[in-house]
Amino acid sequence: MDQDILKRIDRLESRNAILEIIANYCKSCDDRDVPLLRSTFTDDAVVRSLDGMMEGIGIDGIMEMYRKRFEVLAISVHWTHDSIITFDETDPDKASGEVFCHAEAHRNGQTLVGSLRYDDEYRRENGVWKFSQRILKFLYYVPVEEYGEALGSQTRMRAYGDRRASDYPESFDCYNTWAQHCAAQ
Repeated sequence: MDQDILKRIDRLESRNAILEIIANYCKSCDDRDVPLLRSTFTDDAVVRSLDGMMEGIGIDGIMEMYRKRFEVLAISVHWTHDSIITFDETDPDKASGEVFCHAEAHRNGQTLVGSLRYDDEYRRENGVWKFSQRILKFLYYVPVEEYGEALGSQTRMRAYGDRRASDYPESFDCYNTWAQHCAAQ
């Protein structure tokens, strides 16, 4: 069979496998299925949030981080929407992605809603795709009572008892220069 066709088949199968680990991550977090969660990461993976509230390095560090989060979460629900997956042209066992997500959680007696993006790195080991890096960026993470007001504010990070600037979109060059680009068209 033609090498190009084989490469295309591999990418289709790989894309599907990556989408499955993304779904398994959400399922494992919401169900507190620790063995499933562990299975989604490489041994040397890194998980962190841009706001500095989460950081796990290596599989054991990641699982310790989630143990601490699960201790204060009564319930959570994650929904992923769209995913952009880009394959490494030089290594068929590497890919990166951006995953768009919403979450609801009840943490420390408070109901929170959030919108975030995951910046992911994926690696295939022994034929299995896993996360090698997962970075969380928040558009907002607020008590549900504050949602209506928070979305119109630049301090949309309110889950930890204070008000902080969100991770995006204000940090994106394109967000800040869109008018210039429209005028140039």
